[in-house]
Amino acid sequence: MIGIVVVSHSRALARAAVELAQEMVPPPRRPPIAIAAGLDDDAFGTDAQAIARAIDGLRTQTDGVLVLLDLGSAILSAEMALEFIDDGPPVRLSPAPLVEGLIAAYVTASGGSGLDAVAADAENGLVGKREQLSADPVADAPGDPNEPTAAPEATADPEPDAAAEPDGLTWAVTLTAPDGLHARPAARLAQAVQDLDVTVLIADATNGRGPVDAGSMLLLTTLGARQGDELTAGISGPDAERALAALHTLGRRGPRALTVSDGTLTRL
Repeated sequence: MIGIVVVSHSRALARAAVELAQEMVPPPRRPPIAIAAGLDDDAFGTDAQAIARAIDGLRTQTDGVLVLLDLGSAILSAEMALEFIDDGPPVRLSPAPLVEGLIAAYVTASGGSGLDAVAADAENGLVGKREQLSADPVADAPGDPNEPTAAPEATADPEPDAAAEPDGLTWAVTLTAPDGLHARPAARLAQAVQDLDVTVLIADATNGRGPVDAGSMLLLTTLGARQGDELTAGISGPDAERALAALHTLGRRGPRALTVSDGTLTRL
C-alpha cells in the first residue's frame, strides 16, 4: 500500500485535511498517513528534518510514499528532506492541490493502487470541481469574470454505449439522498470495485453525463448526479459478478438510501 505525508505550514490545517480524507475511507482500509506541518502547534512553518522523519516512518510499512504540500517554501523543505532520507521505497512530491489531492490520493491508495495511480489521481484532484462548475449555467453566463477552465482531456466521456457492454452485466440505481452523489458516497462506490479485476463504467442517465470509471472517486464526482437521478453501470471482467454483488450491498449501514432498479434497497 502507498503511504501519504502531508506537509503544511499549519499543523491545524494539515490535521483538518487528514480528518476530512479519513472520513472517506472506513478504518480497516485506511492507508498509512503522516503529518509534517508547522514548527509546533502554534507556529507556522515547515521543517525539512520533520518531513524526512515522516517519510522514513512510512517507508518501513509501505511500498512507496506520496508527499502532498501546501505553499512554495514547503516544496523547498520537502526537496531538502529527500536529501536526508534513507534508501527504500520510492518517494514522490506531488504538485496536486492539498485538500482535493489528498482526498483523491487517499481513496485511491485505500484500494491498493500503486504510486503512479495514486499520484495521478491526486494531480487530477480539481477535475470534479472544474467539471461541475463548467456545467453551471450561472458560472458560464457571458461576461462572467470567474468562468472556470474546461476539464482536462483525460476526463472526456467515453463513447455513449461504453457503459453497457453487450457481454457484461448491468446495474441501475436511483439516487434518493438529498445531497446526491457527493464525495463520501462516491468514495464508497470507488472502494467497492477497486480491489476487483473488473471494469465498471457508470453514467448518469438523467443528465447524460458519463460514463466514467467507477474506480475513481474524482471521476464519479464529475457526473454531478443529484437526488432523483438514475445511475447506470456496465460491468465486465473476471470479477463482474462480485462487483455487481458489491454494488447491490454497498454501505448498508450508512445513512444515505439508494433505491435500486430491482426494488431492493441499499444505502450510502
